[in-house]
Parts: sequence; C-alpha cells; structure tokens
Amino acid sequence: MSSAPSLPVLSAEQVRALNSLATSTLTHQLQQRGIRSTFLSGLKALQPTLRMVGRARTLRYVALREDQQAHYASGLNAQRRVVESMRAGEVLVIEARGVPDAATIGDIYATRAFKLGATGIVTDGALRDTPAIADMHMPVYHLASHGATYGRQHMPFSVDEPITCAGVFVVPGDVVVGDGEGAVVIPAVLLDDVIHDALAQEERERFALERVSAGEPTIGLFPLSKERTPEFEQWQATQRKGQ
Repeated sequence: MSSAPSLPVLSAEQVRALNSLATSTLTHQLQQRGIRSTFLSGLKALQPTLRMVGRARTLRYVALREDQQAHYASGLNAQRRVVESMRAGEVLVIEARGVPDAATIGDIYATRAFKLGATGIVTDGALRDTPAIADMHMPVYHLASHGATYGRQHMPFSVDEPITCAGVFVVPGDVVVGDGEGAVVIPAVLLDDVIHDALAQEERERFALERVSAGEPTIGLFPLSKERTPEFEQWQATQRKGQ
C-alpha cells in the first residue's frame, strides 16, 4: 500500500476557531478573496447538528467501463487504499461525478475510516447503508442514498490527487469545514487569514443582529458603516471585558 501524504496537523486553536464559524461566513471570506466556488453545492448533512473540521484526503471514482472493471475495482483498489490510510483529523472527500444511483461508501468502510480517526466523510454521490452510517453519529455529507454498490456506475480510480467534488476543486491538505448548512473547502495557504477575518466578520454581525433584534433598521449596521463603527467598537470592548 502506498503511503498517505504527510499533511500538517491543525492546531487546537485553529480547530476551535473553525468550529465556531459558520460555513456561510467562511464562504463569504473566500468570495472576498476572489474564490467563488468553495461551498459544496447540493450536499446534505446526515447529522445537521454536528460540526466537521479536517484536512482533505481525496478519492476519485470514474465511470464504469466493463472491460476495465476488474483492473480498477479488485484487490487493493483506490477505495480500500484511502480508507486504510486515513489518520486522525482527516476528512475523506469523494468525487463521484454527481451520480445518485450507485453508492460510493457503505457502513463498513465508513466505520474503518472513523476508527482510524477521520473527522468526516464527504461525497458528491450516494451513501449505502445510510441508516447505519447515521447511527455512527459522525459528520457525513452526501448527495443521495442508494442500495447498490459502486460497481453499478463507478470504478475507484485514484487517491490523494486533486479532484472536483460537488463543483469544488479540492486539493489534498485543503481544510474542509461543515455545519448544518453544508460544507466548504478552504485552500490551505489561506487558512489563517480566513480564520482571522471570519472571526472579525462574525463579531460585527453579532453586533448588527443584536441591534436589529432590538428593532433598529439594517442601514448602517449591515454592512457596518463608518458612522456606526465607534458604537461597534464600544460594544466590542464591553463584550471582551465580560469574557
């Protein structure tokens, strides 16, 4: 079995921050940096109350071609290689071409990935054994559920190469964050800057929400205007004193 790439481990501080940030905030920050396609469109959270944070490991399926099936699907194939090499703090991200009617992973392989420390599974195809995977109470994002194995439509092709999942280009080592709304992919090189600005954005939005909930109009609050900034800074200082 080929060795898995050595991915930098996220610090406890990075994980804590990412677990506090909405995927909508992170997506906005990436849009601000000119990166439009980072949110994994169309995928559902199997456990909407759970958060997911981890480094991306990738698995790519290609379309079934019967004369090549034995070569790609038998033995130590790409699916088995990636599952058996998962490590703590990693998210398995699967490219399945948006195919809804053949599974990409079932309960046994999902169990193995989570036992090895995976913090989530994302597929733009189908899950098999969906109720059993839901009972694991772990973060999983998927397009559909289907009883057929991958062999109905797919061949496991490659591991730990760049893929496209749910319309998003994913590079191994990118950071994947999930909440009840869905999942977003953060390029590794931008991680700390995105965290910093996302935390600041959510603090401004808490101030705005507090004022709007009290009956004020959104004008000057969302987005925050220069005229309201001194008021926000005073509120911010008060909040930090109380922490």
